[in-house]
Amino acid sequence: MQSLSSKPKLLIEPFAGGATIALTAVCENWVDHALIIELDPDVAAVWQVVEAGDALALADCILTFDLTYDNVQSELAKEAKTTLERAFRTILKNRTFHGGILAPGSGLIKAGEAGKGLASRWYPETLAKRFTALHQVRHRLTIECRDCMPVLERYKDDAQAVFFVDPPYTAGGKSAGKRLYAYFELNHNNLFEACSQLTGDFLMTYDDADEVHDFVHQYSLMSKLVPMKNTHHAPMTELVIGRDLTWL
Repeated sequence: MQSLSSKPKLLIEPFAGGATIALTAVCENWVDHALIIELDPDVAAVWQVVEAGDALALADCILTFDLTYDNVQSELAKEAKTTLERAFRTILKNRTFHGGILAPGSGLIKAGEAGKGLASRWYPETLAKRFTALHQVRHRLTIECRDCMPVLERYKDDAQAVFFVDPPYTAGGKSAGKRLYAYFELNHNNLFEACSQLTGDFLMTYDDADEVHDFVHQYSLMSKLVPMKNTHHAPMTELVIGRDLTWL
C-alpha cells in the first residue's frame, strides 16, 4: 500500500485464512480495528472463538491435548457440537495435515520434519501463547463467515478502510487454490472490478499468470513481482497489485 498519512481506522482482509495480516496489524497497533472475512466455516470458527472471548479456552484445549495418531484420528472423527470444538479441530488439522492443508484429500503427516511425525508442526505452548495474545485484542476484531463480495461493496466508499486481498490462486488455469482450499471458486474479474472501485487503499496478491496481467491492465492498476518461498521453501515469485506501488 502507498504511504499513509494517518493510521487507518479499519483493515479488511476478505480472504482471511490464517488472517496473518489483519491480526498482525491489530497486535502491532497499525490499525484501530480489523474485519476478518472467511467463507470456510471451519477456518472462520477459529476467529469466531477469539471474537467471542473463548481464545483462552482454545489455548487450554491445545495445551492439554495428548498428540498421538490414535488421539488425533479419534478427535477428528467426532462431530463438532460447538464453535470451540470446531475451532480446535481446525487447528489440529492445520498442524497435523501435510502442509497444513485443510482441503478434501489432504491427510495426516507421516514422517514429518526431521522424522518427528505428527509432532513436527505441533507446538502447543507457542500456539497457546498466540491465542492468549489475541484474547487481549479481541474487542478490535470483527469476524464474518461469508462471501466477501458484498463486504467490498459495503465498504467501497469508506476512505478510512484499507484492504489486504489474497484470494485463492485459480486465475489463468492455476491449480494451487483448488489444491489448498475447500472454497476456491471465484470470479476473478468481478474481484478486480470491485477492488478498482474501492475508495480506500488496497493491496492484492496473486500468482503470476497472463490472465492476471490482463486484469491489471484492464482496471488501470499497477503490479510488481516480488520474491517469496512456498511451503517447501522453494524460491518463487508472486504478483503484488495496487493503485500505486511506487513505494515498493
